[in-house]
Amino acid sequence: MTGGTGSFGQRFAEIILREHNPTKLIVYSRDEWKQHEMRSRFPHDNVRYFIGDVRDLPRLRRAMSQVDVVVHAAALKQVPACEYNPIEAVNTNINGTKNVIDAALDCSVKQVLFLSTDKATAPVNIYGATKLVAEKLIVQANSYSRGEDRTRFSAVRYGNVFGSRGSVISLFERQKAEGVITVTDDRMTRFWITVDQGVRFVASVIERMQGGEVFVPKLPAVRIIDLAKAMAPECEVKIIGIRPGEKLHESLISVDEAPFTIDMGDRFILLPAQPTGAAQTWIDKGRRAQEGFSYSSERIENYLPVDEIIHRLQK
Repeated sequence: MTGGTGSFGQRFAEIILREHNPTKLIVYSRDEWKQHEMRSRFPHDNVRYFIGDVRDLPRLRRAMSQVDVVVHAAALKQVPACEYNPIEAVNTNINGTKNVIDAALDCSVKQVLFLSTDKATAPVNIYGATKLVAEKLIVQANSYSRGEDRTRFSAVRYGNVFGSRGSVISLFERQKAEGVITVTDDRMTRFWITVDQGVRFVASVIERMQGGEVFVPKLPAVRIIDLAKAMAPECEVKIIGIRPGEKLHESLISVDEAPFTIDMGDRFILLPAQPTGAAQTWIDKGRRAQEGFSYSSERIENYLPVDEIIHRLQK
């Protein structure tokens, strides 16, 4: 698991160790202190901790030796930081993903699952653009892997992870003590997913992926102004304007992707533009999206009300 010491990685490790008892779980990241903290939290004999960067291909090869499944979560993801340091975002999010692909192919890994973002859909910022390129690299990597024992590459794409490090919830928690909550625009909406939901969705995809798909969960959406009211009803809300690279609404599937979208009931699956035999399986099991379909937080009919947001925050 690259980026294994992040919010997702730590929750993923907890659930996988408790519910699946893997022979070996490798946590790969460049944060030695967080690895030290995880080692104290998960003192399991079957967990190994590798200090390493996805920019380092030889180190990735060493970490992936005799590995069956790779979850690629490492990324630079703070929008303002990526806007200010675009080359660094390219080096980690694009070149790092290429290194993960090369190492996985070299080590005959069975499955690689890439964690993408709603910001990769019609991107307007560097972070989203680099994640879109990384998605394309992951999907196309299946062309380099053939045969019965081939490496299979797929991706998941979901929205803002509430409760993760750096999320708006973390910001609002800090601001509550000052009595003023800042919201960039009172019309802003976002898809809602928790770290736990993200981990369980990823686990379900690992069990089903055939290679080349982008999996999108069906998610509720929230108005950010309602989230602020739910978290700090006693605080003043100050509108400060949209930041560089920020969208008013987020989309998980664009209109242009509708022809490749299959509705599976609890999720959507985006098929590769060059469909494979495996893609036909999903077409037979689901139903194609209608022409002109898009999946945007702006087009959700019912947003989570304040009382429901409060209930979910308390879980």
